[in-house]
Parts: sequence; structure tokens; C-alpha cells
Amino acid sequence: MSEHSTSTTPTVQPSGKPCPPDRPPGSPLFWHATGRWAKKIRGKLVYFGRGSHDEALALYNSQAKDLHSGRLPREADPEVVTVYQLCAHFLTAKKDQRDHGELSERMFAEYGDVCKRLVKILGKGRAVSDLGPADFATLRKKMAKTWGPVRLKAEIVRSRTPFSWAVKNGLIDRPPVYGESFSVPSAGVLRRHRASKGPRMFEADELRRIIDAAGQPLKAMVLLGINAGLGNGDIAALPIAALDLDGGWLRFPRPKTGVARSVPLWPETVQAVRDWLSRRPEPKDKADAALLFITYKRGSWRDDTGRSLSHETRKLLDRLDINGSRGFYSLRRTTQTIGDECGDFLAVRAIMGHAGGNDIADHYRERMTPKRLRKVTDHIRGWLFESAKAGD
Repeated sequence: MSEHSTSTTPTVQPSGKPCPPDRPPGSPLFWHATGRWAKKIRGKLVYFGRGSHDEALALYNSQAKDLHSGRLPREADPEVVTVYQLCAHFLTAKKDQRDHGELSERMFAEYGDVCKRLVKILGKGRAVSDLGPADFATLRKKMAKTWGPVRLKAEIVRSRTPFSWAVKNGLIDRPPVYGESFSVPSAGVLRRHRASKGPRMFEADELRRIIDAAGQPLKAMVLLGINAGLGNGDIAALPIAALDLDGGWLRFPRPKTGVARSVPLWPETVQAVRDWLSRRPEPKDKADAALLFITYKRGSWRDDTGRSLSHETRKLLDRLDINGSRGFYSLRRTTQTIGDECGDFLAVRAIMGHAGGNDIADHYRERMTPKRLRKVTDHIRGWLFESAKAGD
């Protein structure tokens, strides 16, 4: 007990009333006439007992965050599930899924970011049962300051996921009441936002400039992105064994959907990959030995090394003065858009690795012929390279 501690029975004054105990300088509490330590919070008096100042201050400190936020503080209870505990259980389950190949590294990292945000904003020790609309309105407000409507929608959906998981797994009885303020942006808001950003694909002349200016391994990545519709996660996880360079084929299930893909490779893509392989560094981690792309620090592109694919692409686009809300993933949008022009939408879907949804025909379709796949990739190649000869 500190030098400022006081007795639980203050000295009696001549009038018969107990003397107020000493109040340490700077203390947020004061001794109330009713014989209790108190503080005025949000316009109301809150009492912290008749004991010593240290005891009262400890109680105040444990409840201050809730009280100043207008929430009813909850006594420590081992049966109460806190935000931190819920997130810890959720991430442990997701880690098991990742380790068994049922969840991508990227998705696991995104769930980790979600949980860090929930703990930081909602409170590490906050009981999940105490969360209400005001808490989720605060969470949404802070997210909306950082992200536009499209990203905000995705993050709101992801933020609900740990709570839904907890209900399904018996950790909590029911999800929190999120309130109307935690709703996703409306379809109209999303449409207007997309329209304001302009086209999200690259034109042929822009792509040729990108390919000509890109160094390795970005040049090989860009060609694989437009040739085979590979996204950032595909590139990071792509194994060398997925490429048959002599035969000119890429065979690689899409990590996100698990849909098998076979894609004819252009001569330009094959040459760029061969060029990269001739200078590819040996990875530091043996677990990365099978990956096609290794960073200059000899790590995986899946790791947060500061040289992420999005970052490197953005630097190149800025140098070329190719503006707009576009990045590496826009190559995938370009593949879809230009590929559709050949008229074989099923072949395009096979190259993109899209899951077929509830289409019963997908359960019976056993293969996609090389001729149909090549028709798509040849059309995109002609659009990209032949248009230059014809002056676009």
C-alpha cells in the first residue's frame, strides 16, 4: 500500500462526523459527504467504495474506459467471453485451416488484421455480450475514414465473421446487435463510387509500355497476369512445377477457389519466365524453394517484406504516368474483358479459375479442349501485340 493509503475508518471530528481522508495530489477521485470515494463522470456521480484511496483508485482505473464511454462496467468473470478471447479462439481455428491447406495465407493474414482492429477499437477486455450498436457505429466510422465504399463493404463483412464463427462453435449464444449503422454501403453508393474511379482495366498501348519498362521479375509477372489471368495471390503462390515451358502450358489450380486451370502460354510469356529463372535467387527458407518468384531479399512474395507486388506495380505505373485506380489485379480484369470478346465465355471462365456456382452443367463438364482455351489466349495476344502493328 502506498504512502497515500488511508485507513478504512477515518478519524472522527469533534462533531462526531468522520474526517475526510487525505486525497493525494492529482487524484481523479474526491471524498464525498456520504463517506465514499467518488468522481463525476458524464454528468453523474459514480462511487468507488469506502475503503482506502488506493483501493478506490484501482477500482476506478479498472472501470474508467467503460464509464467514460457510457457503458456499464462488468466485474471480472471467467465465464464472460471478451473480444480478445473470441478473436484468439477464432484465429487458432483459422490457423489450423491454413496449416491443412483449407485457407490461403492471404486470407489468414486478412483475418489477423480484422482481429487486431476489433481488439484495438472495441477493447481487449470488453465482454462480447456488452457490445452494442454504438460500438459498431464507432468501428464503422473509423474504417470509413481509411477506405472507400468497396473496401469498406468487404471489411464490414469480414468484421462480422469472427462473431458468426463464435456462435456456430458455441463460444457465444448469439451475435452482437450490430445496429443499422454497421450496414454495408448500398448498391447505389457502390455503383457511383466505381463510376467515379473510371475503367479498371488496361488498354493495349498501356500494357505494352508496362511490359517494355518492367524489370525482372515484374515483367514475367505482368505477362503471366495478362496471359493467364493471374492475380496477386496466384503470382505469390505459383510453383515452378506449374509451368511446362517446353510445351507452353501453365497448369495451376486457383488458390482462392481450388478450380483447376490449364492455360496456353504465349512465346513472350515463356521467354520472360525463362529469363527470370536464369537470375532467380535461391530462397533463404527451404519452404519457398518450390516457388517461382522470390524477392530480392530471398523471401516469399507472400511475406510482408515491403516489396509487395501491389507496391512494385504502383511504382512502375507512377513512373510511366499511367494514372487511375489500377494496379496489378487490373491485369485480371483486362484478361476477363478482352477474353470475353472471343465469344467463348466458358473457356474464359476456365482460364480465370472462376467457380461455376450452382450451374449443374459444371458437375458434368469433364474437360475444356486446348483448342477452345487457345482461342481465348490467342485473341488476347492479338489484341495486345498485333494491334500495335495496325496502329491500334
